[in-house]
Amino acid sequence: QVQLVESGGGLVQPGGSLRLSCAASRSIFSTYVMGWYRQAPGKQRELVATITSGGSTNYVDSVKGRFTISTNNAKNTVYLQMNNLKLEEAAVYYCNARNIVISGISYWGQGTQVTVSS
Repeated sequence: QVQLVESGGGLVQPGGSLRLSCAASRSIFSTYVMGWYRQAPGKQRELVATITSGGSTNYVDSVKGRFTISTNNAKNTVYLQMNNLKLEEAAVYYCNARNIVISGISYWGQGTQVTVSS
């Protein structure tokens, strides 16, 4: 089992920045792809960014150039730096860990609320 705990959400004005953190209960980055997803009210959960053990990253087009996903292996933590936030990016942001060795094993955090409002 892996527990994921997100933090860093909050209220920010349009154009502002936030850094989300996701702490894993143990060292998993070598065998998991880490990702951030978000879900706005009435919408489906969507993938925002992923990072592999080798450091390869992938972003949804709408956040490229503004968001950065990274990891701190010593702290078992994955981050999502979000800059120039837009009103429509208000959502609950979730951390995900997907096992790359055993298909079907995936863990989710509880989510952290990001509110973008003027």
